[in-house]
Amino acid sequence: MEHQTLLSAELTEAQFNAISSLVKSLAGINLTETKKELVRARLTKRLRKLGLATFDDYVEYLQNDTTGSELVAMLDVLSTNTTYFFREAKHFEWLRQDVLPRLTARRRVRIWSAGCSSGEEPYSIAIVLLEAIPDLADWDAAILATDLSTEVLARARKAIYPASRLREVPPMLLGRHFTLVATKPERTYRVNDPVRRLVHFARLNLMGQWPMKGPFDVIFCRNVMIYFDRPTRQDLIARFHSILAPGGTLFIGHSESLTGISHSFRYVLPTVYRKPATGQEAAQ
Repeated sequence: MEHQTLLSAELTEAQFNAISSLVKSLAGINLTETKKELVRARLTKRLRKLGLATFDDYVEYLQNDTTGSELVAMLDVLSTNTTYFFREAKHFEWLRQDVLPRLTARRRVRIWSAGCSSGEEPYSIAIVLLEAIPDLADWDAAILATDLSTEVLARARKAIYPASRLREVPPMLLGRHFTLVATKPERTYRVNDPVRRLVHFARLNLMGQWPMKGPFDVIFCRNVMIYFDRPTRQDLIARFHSILAPGGTLFIGHSESLTGISHSFRYVLPTVYRKPATGQEAAQ
């Protein structure tokens, strides 16, 4: 009976506004009216787990949660999205062909995957580094991978993926950097240790304080800003600029752009921007 009640629980305008305001203040995520059904569907799972009957009960539970654990759980279910290895492959080609050669003299590279989800992006970056730099062991190389969701970070650290997430991985790279660990119900692979060792995962709210000082040579922040309104994107882009090294590269998602945002990056390619290498900054 309780299960049926939860399945039919309605999310009123007032409840949706209360939840969306909370999410905006905590994580900068802008839940527009078009996301109302998604919010209802995903949070119904939380109601069921907590044994709550209505969204009013859930809002009250959130307000009285002094531990903050339910806030984290709520953000987990609302911010989770699907990804796969070498998504938007042109970015990885540009990283290999243009960005990394610029760093050869220093033999040092720092890359940040901001909004790394379940780890496919930072592990793809690590594979590019291993393939492009034969003497990578002699470099000072590190990839920071952060996400708001504790749930996806846990999956990322396990580094085990179904074959469907590896559909864009060339067979040669699949054999070199992954180990088959199961064949049923679907072929499943584990990322090999040399790739894993390059990546450090950490939970980070992009709207909060950033404990790392940088500078980074590359920042990947792809398909994250689509959830933010323009003022939030404006602020985030400025913060990315400040933590990038001169000449550093910013990759954003294929559905994103910096159009309408005041910034000091130089346009390189669609969804690829560079911080000027000199003190001279050119606004786009």
